[in-house]
Amino acid sequence: MHTVKAIYPGTFDPLTNGHLDLIARGAKIVDELVVAILRNSEKGAPLFTVPEREEMIREATQGFGNVSVITFNGLLVDCARQQGAKAVLRGIRAISDYEYEFQMAMMNRKLDPELETLFMMPAEKYTYVSSRLIKGVFQLGGDVSALVPPLVMERLKAKVPNRSDS
Repeated sequence: MHTVKAIYPGTFDPLTNGHLDLIARGAKIVDELVVAILRNSEKGAPLFTVPEREEMIREATQGFGNVSVITFNGLLVDCARQQGAKAVLRGIRAISDYEYEFQMAMMNRKLDPELETLFMMPAEKYTYVSSRLIKGVFQLGGDVSALVPPLVMERLKAKVPNRSDS
């Protein structure tokens, strides 16, 4: 029997309901889904440490029997190879995402022709949600509780106690 294992990479700083939507839907399509947290991102200083993000994702996905969480450095294709993944799951919210993701998918294909990329759109209510937007709005006192899991909301409040609404 042939099983399909996919990897869903990202920084997840923090995990959003959009991420969870893709995890839930991706887990229905593949036999195993590995959520892979990139340890050294070029996206600037993270709000949460890698262990904090790993813990949040593990807690949020504990109900999925076929989802695991790892961390990685370096090339995604190397991580996918080490995990035995045959596909990469990526979310596309807008045309700007597609342009970036298309380039990444083509480079990954060049580096490993056996690794496929699966693009998924999030549920409509999450098409504008990004971790960067969540952090910015929250730090300025905005309510993001409908856009992140409750456990992430608790950790945001603990991490940013002196936000603008204080």
